Amino acid sequence: MNESSTDRIVAGLRAWIAQSAPGTRLPSSRALAAEYGASPVTVQRAMHTLTGLGLIDTKPGVGTFVRRPPVTHPADYSWQTGALGPAIPAPQALPESQRDVVPGSIELHSGYPCPALLPGPIVQAASVRAARTHHALTRAPAAGVPELQAWFAAEVSAGSAAPHAARDAIIVPGTQNALGSVFRALVGQGGALVIESPSYWGALLAAAQLGITLVPIATTPAGPDPAELDRALRDSGARAFYAQPTFANPLGGSWSPERGRAILATLREHGAFLIEDDWARDFAIDHAPAPLARDDAEGRVVYVRSLTKSLSPAIRIGAVVARGPARDRILADRAADSMYVSPLLQATALDVVTSSGWRSHLRSLPEQLRGRRDLLLASLAKHTPSAHVAALPQGGLNVWLRLPDGVDARATARACASSGVALAAGDAWFPTEPSGPYLRLNFAGPEPERFPEAAAILEGVLQDQLRG
Repeated sequence: MNESSTDRIVAGLRAWIAQSAPGTRLPSSRALAAEYGASPVTVQRAMHTLTGLGLIDTKPGVGTFVRRPPVTHPADYSWQTGALGPAIPAPQALPESQRDVVPGSIELHSGYPCPALLPGPIVQAASVRAARTHHALTRAPAAGVPELQAWFAAEVSAGSAAPHAARDAIIVPGTQNALGSVFRALVGQGGALVIESPSYWGALLAAAQLGITLVPIATTPAGPDPAELDRALRDSGARAFYAQPTFANPLGGSWSPERGRAILATLREHGAFLIEDDWARDFAIDHAPAPLARDDAEGRVVYVRSLTKSLSPAIRIGAVVARGPARDRILADRAADSMYVSPLLQATALDVVTSSGWRSHLRSLPEQLRGRRDLLLASLAKHTPSAHVAALPQGGLNVWLRLPDGVDARATARACASSGVALAAGDAWFPTEPSGPYLRLNFAGPEPERFPEAAAILEGVLQDQLRG
């Protein structure tokens, strides 16, 4: 009763204060108690709440008054002009996939699966257990909790004749953060990096922040041409190639074993590294090819894998698996950047991925993804005939959609957003000029039953552009 009465008094007085001039005296506590039929203690609680909200001031022995807003003056930051020096060129703008959307929109823009596709109850239970362990009160080793290092090493080495040791795995707070360390260690400030086009926009951003010169090579859902990689390495002098051999973002395809061996052979000829971003290993719809790092005994492949999309956006945990001096150099950069990763998050992730519930979740996930993918593809085929799906995604979360020539992808995304459909223009995934107008659509988002509606709205926007 007192709780609801307090809320009622607070609500009434907030309305009264909104209509009163600063400095106006509030009725006495006795008068308020009589007006609201409440006890003096309840009135006192309400006054404490209003004080905490910054709405009233109390002067002992005088009364309580509507607070006068403080007089503020715009701050003068002009002194920073000389201290900061010339402006740093801004990196590319964040794509629509990272932006908030209007509530009620059909969400095809995100780079994450919706909560229905995550092991929510398992993660929640694991986080509670982790909070009760010593991990809640201690720091972790710089390279990570040993048991989690061992899990990542075993995952990448399954079936290998040259398995990775646990120490080869460096735990990182999500692989987006780790890409900066890998690029600094292997490429260096201002160096050259060969990269597929299109490729993951986050890798483009991480490279831009280091002033790295990107050397783009065309790619297809089957991967890049090894001859093109050879040319790019020879002409640029680059000693690293960033790629996503499995369920590439945004194309959704995977390299065949033969393509992978040919690319590794090309890299070996040039004494170059492969930075293998295996972001979507847990999102196979059919079969996930073995990572190229599995049989890499010479430390040619630096392997990057994240659990953030697989477990929860709140569990930013991943690993970089590397061998030799490259591993030591990456670890030194990580220690300088963040010292160590939260042991509480590491313990939570380890609890989840070693549980039987996690294995059950992974067994059920392919069919869920296939159903959503096929529904989106069917919706596009029926309701968006003017666009073309570039390739059947074999895994991952996305469909890469080619729009008609003459259409502006960014304008399409903006117009769709105005009509309640959030999607991402493909320009952000190209390290050079886009080869055409594309959209990236996430089939793992919420409300798949609205895919047909979204496809119809997209077609209407495209027709408006083609007519205009």
